[in-house]
Amino acid sequence: MVKLLSFTGRYKVLHLTWFAFFLSFVVWFNFAPLTTAIKTDLGLSDPQMRTIAICNVALTVPARIIIGMILDRFGPRLTYSCLLIYSAFPCIAFALAQTFEQMVYARLALSIVGCGFVIGIRMVAEWFDEREIGLAEGIYGGWGNFGSAGAAFTLPSIAAGLGFLAAGQVNWRLAIALTGILTAIYGVVYYCNVTDTPPGKVYQRPPSSAGMEVTSKRDFWFLLLMNIPLVGALGVISWRLTKVGFINTSVLPIIALLLVGLFLFQSYNIWQANKPLMTGKKRYAPADRYRFSQVANLELAYVACFGSELAVVSMLPTYFERGFGLAAAAAGAVAGMYAFMNIVARPGGGWISDKIGSRKWTLAVTIGGTGIAYLLFSLFGQGIPILFVVLMTMLASFFVMAAEGATYAIVPLVKPRITGQIAGNVGAYGNVGAVVYLTIYSLLPQGVNGDRMFFQMLGCVALIVAFLNAFTLKEVTGSHAQVPASLPAPVPVKQGEGY
Repeated sequence: MVKLLSFTGRYKVLHLTWFAFFLSFVVWFNFAPLTTAIKTDLGLSDPQMRTIAICNVALTVPARIIIGMILDRFGPRLTYSCLLIYSAFPCIAFALAQTFEQMVYARLALSIVGCGFVIGIRMVAEWFDEREIGLAEGIYGGWGNFGSAGAAFTLPSIAAGLGFLAAGQVNWRLAIALTGILTAIYGVVYYCNVTDTPPGKVYQRPPSSAGMEVTSKRDFWFLLLMNIPLVGALGVISWRLTKVGFINTSVLPIIALLLVGLFLFQSYNIWQANKPLMTGKKRYAPADRYRFSQVANLELAYVACFGSELAVVSMLPTYFERGFGLAAAAAGAVAGMYAFMNIVARPGGGWISDKIGSRKWTLAVTIGGTGIAYLLFSLFGQGIPILFVVLMTMLASFFVMAAEGATYAIVPLVKPRITGQIAGNVGAYGNVGAVVYLTIYSLLPQGVNGDRMFFQMLGCVALIVAFLNAFTLKEVTGSHAQVPASLPAPVPVKQGEGY
């Protein structure tokens, strides 16, 4: 990575890709910095604002699964470009919305943009080999993820600066519309300046993009089991929407039936993708096999790190006010350090994974550190010097985001030709974790005691996941750069046989 600033070859692709991710996160998080102006302009209530916030993540879970399938089929160049161009339409629709219902539907459409992260994971993996893939993926994830902070830093000022076009009021509509328009323009720029693979390298596609490919019958059932929480998260979101009156409770049984139908449809697609294996007509050569348990371990790891990050960001300023006695401005500034650490911590986790010699233990240790750091948050309270609070926040955020970098240092190496689908599933589990954590948080007692119980829960979950990864995750070897142009042909077997 010594030529990182050269903006040539693979480094150019890396920079263009992390900036695509950055813009997708600016679009995804363009609502939060302008909530006060939006609430005042349309006269929305607090429950209505919370509903819009929930809708902002509602479709991200299924979108990450679907985009992973599309990505493996059509390649990251076309997929990312189309997603960036698509973002302009719901952005403009949200900016033009005049009613609460219109805002909800526009925000649901915008939540799809949150799946953009998955696409760049495979693009970066195609251009960097095993020696640098952790650091490269960490730079992509960490620098791109800073788009949420970029939106928070810039959009309020942009909206205020555009006030001369809105009779002196904060022009949140034009500010939000501009994020979509600029992102769509960049989608065209991205398409014209990148390729899916380096020259001479063949882009590997799975036999079927309908469902994830597995290489053993046991893993087929394991995959179906791990898909249940992905559908269940949508049920939890629906239940939460009933609490704010957006969905009538009488509609919940219908939604439940639809979600069961979605799971069955998804299971059918997985069956279609693996039918030759399950009917005994296909057997994978040893070199072409992988264990789905590896994917499951990474999914749980992402629940512990990214899922907790999404949950903590939404409540950390309030916790600092209530639990440590900080003023609102100081609490917001210290909480901002938590997100700011993405710039260095996530690439740091990937770099350590590259250099330390064991990707498994890098992941286990960083998740274990995440658990210990969260438990520290639950032990201390008022009277602690602010410097200690800052250092504790930076320590916790370093372990959380380093674990994210360590997770995606492994993802591209599990099964290269289905990296998009694996990245989609792992990323979706991060959102599932956030939904579950925030739902539990809403049921805990309000106040400092509830906040501390929340951090204790996060810490215990992280330590359990660290233990599981330490003893069940297998070291991975190989790289996208080492994948041959054509894999060995499946070994034909007699009916009833199979691995």
